[in-house]
Amino acid sequence: MTTEVRFSTVGLSHEGCARTVNEDSHLTRDDIGLWVVADGMGGHQDGQIASAAIVEALDGVELGADFDTHLQQLGAMLATANNAIFRAAEEASVRMGSTAAILHIDGMQYGCLWVGDSRVYRLRDGVLTRLTRDHTQVQEMMDRGLLTREEARGHPMSHVLSRAVGVEEDMRPEISVGGLLPHDVFLLCSDGLHGLVPDDEIAHYLAANGRGAARALLDLALERGAPDNVTIVTVACEEKTALILEREI
Repeated sequence: MTTEVRFSTVGLSHEGCARTVNEDSHLTRDDIGLWVVADGMGGHQDGQIASAAIVEALDGVELGADFDTHLQQLGAMLATANNAIFRAAEEASVRMGSTAAILHIDGMQYGCLWVGDSRVYRLRDGVLTRLTRDHTQVQEMMDRGLLTREEARGHPMSHVLSRAVGVEEDMRPEISVGGLLPHDVFLLCSDGLHGLVPDDEIAHYLAANGRGAARALLDLALERGAPDNVTIVTVACEEKTALILEREI
């Protein structure tokens, strides 16, 4: 017997309760095992342009032969988007950029690339693990021991990014990789969700709602006032078993 994994994906995005424009973008490509959430910054059209540039660049990737090459190619496409956003901002004399959270699955391996504070989570056997680390001023202060986790909650600088796509000429994504198990569930989201819904509630909704988890989480954020755009992508890995028949010789 050999085990393959297929994907059940849901992607939702909403402008929220206070915004009239949605600066988030997302990409779902089950066919190549690629999912992206990008949260634009710079205000209205500029944020939309930045996040859309990331999705457009990554949607055009042509993946090579092996997993390590895939991650290099995704990083290169993110660098291409960074350059395009940076040059467009220079020409227009504006400041714009975007977060990027990328999940790629190939075979029984997964990889995350990210810049900014959009996140990737994994639910495995009921346990939620955050696979990304926020690139924010508050997270950096926590890493240096200047803030406790309790002090960080609701901190006025919690949304100030320390790294973003398109803001500087040089951009460095962070990368993590791991092994995949059947029945893993992944969540990609912008801070419009995780800024309102703590990790323990995210875990509960992912475990309890199956394919409806994205809608349930979006509805929860909207019920709580959703002051920012909210984008959610869920990826459930489902076991597909194929029988290999041995031929007698």
